[in-house]
Amino acid sequence: MTETILIVDDEPDIVRALDYSLRREGFHTRLAYDGRTALQLAQGDPRPALVLLDLTLPDISGGEVCRRLRAEAATRDLPVVMLTARGEELDRVLGFEAGADDYVVKPYSTRELVLRLRAVLRRGRSPSDDAAATLAPLEHGALRIDRQGHRVVVGERELHLTAIEFRLLVTLIERAGRVQSREQLLADVWNYAPDVTTRTVDTHVKRLRQKLEDAAPLVESVRGVGYCVRATAQGAPDKAP
Repeated sequence: MTETILIVDDEPDIVRALDYSLRREGFHTRLAYDGRTALQLAQGDPRPALVLLDLTLPDISGGEVCRRLRAEAATRDLPVVMLTARGEELDRVLGFEAGADDYVVKPYSTRELVLRLRAVLRRGRSPSDDAAATLAPLEHGALRIDRQGHRVVVGERELHLTAIEFRLLVTLIERAGRVQSREQLLADVWNYAPDVTTRTVDTHVKRLRQKLEDAAPLVESVRGVGYCVRATAQGAPDKAP
């Protein structure tokens, strides 16, 4: 099935260029020139597979659009790629803290953009889409993870995780007791090259811990290396990577 990408940018020339390029690559597109229209289209039928979102919009910021998408049950798992002329690390961190799955800085090559979009779309598919429907649920202390249903429960409380947060948690739980470096997590969870900034991992771990609340101490920091989930709910992790 052809996937639909919602393009959100207030510059008509950029929207036209993206529309042409993505259609040429086989995608369907929907277009919005402001944040309010983007929010309406994101929740419309058919729902887009991904939102390509400019950070600077005339009514509400792209960061606020992303936060509102993450706050709604119907769109909280919708992949969002920020598209902006701002390239400072702080801007990237703010984009990820708002809930973005990736961040592309203008100017960009169309080929790189399409590859990044396809990578995010692959990560956002449910396990059944990736021929993993037979994966058994994971349990770790008070955490219960349904990989088929993309559901995480802590005690009696269900967490609402983005696709990246879910994949990050599953990766750490599957490797419980083993320290995972930031570079390794970037490669395995984000499919990024090792030279991509590791602040991406730190930002997503921070958001994941906030959602875990009382279970947040389960994800431990290993100073100078990365992160680790305890081998058992009570035990300490093995510090060997």
